[in-house]
Amino acid sequence: MTNPLFDALFVPLAGRHDPLLILPSGKTISGAGFLEMVARLAHVFIAAGVQPGDRIAAQVAKSPQALAAYGAAVATGAVFLPLNTGYRAAELDYFLGNATPRLLLCDSAEVAALAPLAARHGARVMTLDADGAGDLTRAAEGQPGTVRPVARGADDLAAILYTSGTTGRSKGAMLTHANLLSNAEALVDLWRFTDQDVLLHALPIYHTHGLFVACNVSLLSRGAMVWLPQFDAAEVMRLLPQATVMMGVPTFYTRLLADPELTRDSTAHMRLFVSGSAPLLAETHAAFAARTHYLILERYGMTETNMITSNPYDGARRAGTVGFPLPGVEVRLRAGGQEVAPGDVGGIEVRGPNVFAGYWQMPEKTAEDMTADGFFVTGDLGRLDDQGYLEIVGRQKDLVITGGLNVYPREVEEALDVVPGVLESAVIGLPHPDFGEAVFAVIVPLPGAAPQAAAVLAVIADQLARFKQPKAAVLVDALPRNAMGKVQKAALRATYAGWFSGG
Repeated sequence: MTNPLFDALFVPLAGRHDPLLILPSGKTISGAGFLEMVARLAHVFIAAGVQPGDRIAAQVAKSPQALAAYGAAVATGAVFLPLNTGYRAAELDYFLGNATPRLLLCDSAEVAALAPLAARHGARVMTLDADGAGDLTRAAEGQPGTVRPVARGADDLAAILYTSGTTGRSKGAMLTHANLLSNAEALVDLWRFTDQDVLLHALPIYHTHGLFVACNVSLLSRGAMVWLPQFDAAEVMRLLPQATVMMGVPTFYTRLLADPELTRDSTAHMRLFVSGSAPLLAETHAAFAARTHYLILERYGMTETNMITSNPYDGARRAGTVGFPLPGVEVRLRAGGQEVAPGDVGGIEVRGPNVFAGYWQMPEKTAEDMTADGFFVTGDLGRLDDQGYLEIVGRQKDLVITGGLNVYPREVEEALDVVPGVLESAVIGLPHPDFGEAVFAVIVPLPGAAPQAAAVLAVIADQLARFKQPKAAVLVDALPRNAMGKVQKAALRATYAGWFSGG
């Protein structure tokens, strides 16, 4: 038996002396050098008692060593558990109690706060700092530079990723070797990745986008990565000439558009720009194309499924849509237990080799979110346009039911976002004494603009049916977002919950 993920992503690095990682300082790490780093960390994990199937939790800053820890976990047959660096001790207490990892990797500055939690849940703490220092790397010194990977099967777990937990407790999505490898293989082919590509990597690596899409695709295609610790528009523009591909969230592209140096000439060497993790506004899509002559490729995925759909590499990339299902992936839209007609809104369900193995320690929740014929119920709402492109309308939980009528927030947001003076908006449902729920808009003005909320709503009055129009709106400086740029509508609903009841 082999180790599918390690064999595909890491074994081919042996003997590769060209750069795999290009750091902002100009320093590079070769493929072979990185594989040696992986091997040494794997020996540290083995010495720490890690057994196949054990979890290794990592709440560490992005660094080459942090990526190597992922490879080392795969080599030892462990289950890698990346954790958002923004989580505080109380949140980590839940994750450690739920996943019961053998090891917790954390920053040296956090040891005092996290060691008691780790001890309570039976985890050993090892440190790894942003600069790559820490007792993990010290322990790796002198370890062998080669490792024989532990045998794993396609259905064995490779990782657990916790959902963002906007409603209730976060759930640990169990991802197998086959889940991760099948998705990387599909994307390499679909997006035409080769060993000549250099990916500008400015995403975090505790999320499926930065770790399992960006890194796995680059490793599988034998390409290289410009390895930024975080997104910084000036640094991206400085290092962009070394890249051929960039993956980002919509915020990356809006911030790059604010730089006058972003032009057709400054991006002429690029092959592809990809966006995901949050909806890309059609205006951003158009503005980026006007400045650079590149159409951003938008795709759609989830923690539980990796990537589900993508706009085509060759062919029209339609703004406001997320394209077609990946090869081997089935997508259907249903309402009331029946598939909906083209153009109608339905709940998005997906089946394929990319779909996770279930939620860790939550068999009831797993059963609830899977249909009898094996489709995962995503909780997203969508519709297919006249050419079969999928458009995401919103989350089922964000649907507003006002006076018994359904309002899809995305439709209202699209109308608001093109009003002069408006940068972006978020539409939510709030409790209302007469309608049950009322449509409510939270609006961010363009810099330097000062529109009145009532005036903005008046502009869209003739564009939407009356029941879809917000009954009130507020202006704010910014919308609350998570680390991947998704608007946190649960936070908005909590903030404005009493608006129509005088609370």
